[in-house]
Amino acid sequence: MSTDYSVLIDAETWAFIERTNSFYPPDAVEYTVAQQREVYNRMCRGFFVGYPQSVSSADRFVDADSRKIPVRIYDKENTTPEAICLYFHGGGFVVGGLDSHDDVCAEICDAAGFRVISVDYRLAPEHVHPASFEDCLAVFEHVAATSALPIVLCGDSAGGNLVAAVSHYVRHSDRAPIGQVMIYPGLGGAQNEGSYVTHAEAPMLTTRDTVYYAKVRSGDHDWSKDPRFAPLADTDFSNLPDTIVISAECDPLSDDGRHYCERISADGGKAIWNNEPGLVHGYLRARHSVERARSSFRRICTAVHLLGQGRWPGQL
Repeated sequence: MSTDYSVLIDAETWAFIERTNSFYPPDAVEYTVAQQREVYNRMCRGFFVGYPQSVSSADRFVDADSRKIPVRIYDKENTTPEAICLYFHGGGFVVGGLDSHDDVCAEICDAAGFRVISVDYRLAPEHVHPASFEDCLAVFEHVAATSALPIVLCGDSAGGNLVAAVSHYVRHSDRAPIGQVMIYPGLGGAQNEGSYVTHAEAPMLTTRDTVYYAKVRSGDHDWSKDPRFAPLADTDFSNLPDTIVISAECDPLSDDGRHYCERISADGGKAIWNNEPGLVHGYLRARHSVERARSSFRRICTAVHLLGQGRWPGQL
């Protein structure tokens, strides 16, 4: 039985979906990668709203072995940050960069009052797994080694996957993250059950799209048992940082967030899963036009702020 999105999704969100599709059509995965990046970048420019007045940014590089990883650092005027939020952008590991989530990062900086560092990790298919993970890990290790401030990891979609992958990898470090916030993450769940079936044809992201992105990222190699590729494949969910996962109801990835939080809770950790009613994948760009998305973004910023202070929200 197909899902009736005319009931689940409100008029504001439909207007956002239609505007998104005018830039980035639903069949974009059939384009060449160069074409996908062109239309995605054009879409991101179309939705860009600028920075809050109090926030400024600077571009830097982090040295890692033989490469330099671009990062963008956001700071709030007249504020001494209590923590650092390391942000990994979405885009299916194929599109996106420092500009695609520029205003999102600036607004998190303003709302949380923390320094935000956005990572321009390498993209597939030019750089297949584990390149994106290695870049995010290298920036985390650099930040952990050069600052005493607590670190919160945050990311959306593919970036949420990278958040979990880094957290799992460094959990036993003295400088492990104090918290992690994931926004509609894809975490490697089974694509033949649950939300991958009930929301297989969801607006904005289909299960077919998720299969495409995983295939491009993998380089046609089977990484499904590698927690750096699919964090849900890990067999140990203990000693992970306090975790907030915020999913979209109308999204094939929504159950990944639910299952991830259930696994953490079962292993004695703290985790909250919020499944935002009637929202769709990519709704961060709707935070200024859709009330449901605006409210969710406030919850995201609150989660970053509280976790960075070592506080547990209890609920969001």
